[in-house]
Amino acid sequence: MFRNLLPLTALLMGSAFLLFAGGVNGLILPVRGEAEGFTAASLGLLGTGWAIGYVAGCLRTPALVARVGHIRAFGAMCAIAAIAVLLSLILITPWVWIPVRALSGFCFAGAAMIVESWLNERSEAAARGRIFGIYTMVNLVATTAGQMVLTLGDPSGYFFFVLAAMVYCLAMLPTAISATSTPKPLTSVSLNLPKLWKNSPIAVFAVLMVGVSNASFGTLAAVYAARIDLSLSDIALFASIPILAGAAMQIPVGMMSDKLDRRIILIGIAATALIVDALFLFGAFTRPWVVMSLAGLFGATVFSLYPVIVAHANDHAEPGAFIQVSGGLLLVYGIGSIIGPSMAGMAMTAYSASSLFAVTGAAHILLVLFALYRLRIAPAVASGDKTIFQAKPLARMSTPETAALAANAEELESDRAQSSTESVDPEAAALER
Repeated sequence: MFRNLLPLTALLMGSAFLLFAGGVNGLILPVRGEAEGFTAASLGLLGTGWAIGYVAGCLRTPALVARVGHIRAFGAMCAIAAIAVLLSLILITPWVWIPVRALSGFCFAGAAMIVESWLNERSEAAARGRIFGIYTMVNLVATTAGQMVLTLGDPSGYFFFVLAAMVYCLAMLPTAISATSTPKPLTSVSLNLPKLWKNSPIAVFAVLMVGVSNASFGTLAAVYAARIDLSLSDIALFASIPILAGAAMQIPVGMMSDKLDRRIILIGIAATALIVDALFLFGAFTRPWVVMSLAGLFGATVFSLYPVIVAHANDHAEPGAFIQVSGGLLLVYGIGSIIGPSMAGMAMTAYSASSLFAVTGAAHILLVLFALYRLRIAPAVASGDKTIFQAKPLARMSTPETAALAANAEELESDRAQSSTESVDPEAAALER
């Protein structure tokens, strides 16, 4: 195992630095923005900007890497991300922060895709699952550490902005000085909504609603926590506990979804999340231990929905379409992530902080209703036809390359074979026949 990991150490270190900086940057902006008196609507647009940039990065990075190479592209992404953080410190206004946040999302997605492409290339077939698991764990720990580091200082100064910029620069060093060979071109995924919908309507609709819900919470959780007068350390915990709870729940949820109709599991999880939405919306809880407990339950539900949705979509996918389906659903999630934070921010500005959970609750109600409808009109997938559930990183940390890295050797080979077949000129194929 350690023999397999040794060549990948530089890539894992680069990814850890990248996610640590992203954790710091993602939390300091809403916390500082709230302290500066930004409206919740403008802070919600930070999440919308991030999602736009992230989706654009997933779509455009393969062409950039093909032109300048992996190392140069990765270095550029990290450098621009560092510049974006420092611009946020120099120009403290939402009209600068929103486009700069979009730039950060673009660079973050691009850098993550490059790291994952490298890992995918260097992973031996027998160790792919373990490598992906370690990569996921490294990212989870690094993101949580980046958020929790805010408890060690004053967010009103420059320290955390400079720290995030420095760590973004550190992220480029392991790959810049590594002797690891350059991998093959990146996975390129286009968004084909009619094909995705035909494959699995519930997966498309559910992942859109999960994008609305999860991006709203991920962007504005710190704002909600600040407005109910939690301390800075409690705000950091409120943002981190749901991520950890969601990660912990993926395996038991996955085991249940492998045995039962995945649509029933989706309904159960979303209904539980809806109960938590209602408690946050109407309960007016302010005691930290109560708020943290509810946050943990909320994260355990909403952050375990995405991998069940991907697994259900792949149950219906044609052979050789694993990466295309998973990557396409990620882009649909990105569309939801563009819509959700702006809606939640406007609701919090017009009404109250708890209106955040009116938006997440509406998304969960619609998910439950549509899943119940599909449960009535479409049969369940037979147990023998199901794909094996795989735990996944948070969707906002995933790229099309994540799907390629998560694929087992057979799925990856099948996808490559289908891509090769689709790229063949029909006239040339006819001549060969």
